Amino acid sequence: MGAGKSTIGPILANTLGWDSCDLDLLIEQRLGKKIRQIFEQDGEDYFRKNESEILIELSKKSDLVISLGGGTMANEKNLAVLKKVGTIVYLKASTDSFYKRLRYKRDRPSLGVNESEDFTKDKLVNRINQLMAKRAKFYEQADIIIDTDDSSVGRTVDKIIKLLKEADINNEL
Repeated sequence: MGAGKSTIGPILANTLGWDSCDLDLLIEQRLGKKIRQIFEQDGEDYFRKNESEILIELSKKSDLVISLGGGTMANEKNLAVLKKVGTIVYLKASTDSFYKRLRYKRDRPSLGVNESEDFTKDKLVNRINQLMAKRAKFYEQADIIIDTDDSSVGRTVDKIIKLLKEADINNEL
């Protein structure tokens, strides 16, 4: 959440000559609601069920970069699907970077704040730290981990491409 997946994913896909999709946007299109509305009206379990179903559908495609939601990988079944069919790239950032990127966002249900709530820096930083601690064991299983702090989008894409090429060379040996 706030790592840059939705920005970097399409650029990476274009560079590779692949298609791209944003899992959260697909969920919103399929269910006809914004993510926040789904969480509020139907609950997180309903959202996660649909997320997993759509991920399984996408896993049958090739040459596709999928920008996942921040919590998608924090599910053993989803992680297993991802490991089986693709290369997982974790866009890692510090709490400070996440804070700077998310401090004005009110559309992230995982942050535990609503659109009208005025939350403090401490509250947001604490929530980011809680989420990262909860998800770290899943994220750290990624095939490629890229630190996005102080890195431009272009530089981040270049790093990913380089590491993907190195991984392909290693797989062919």
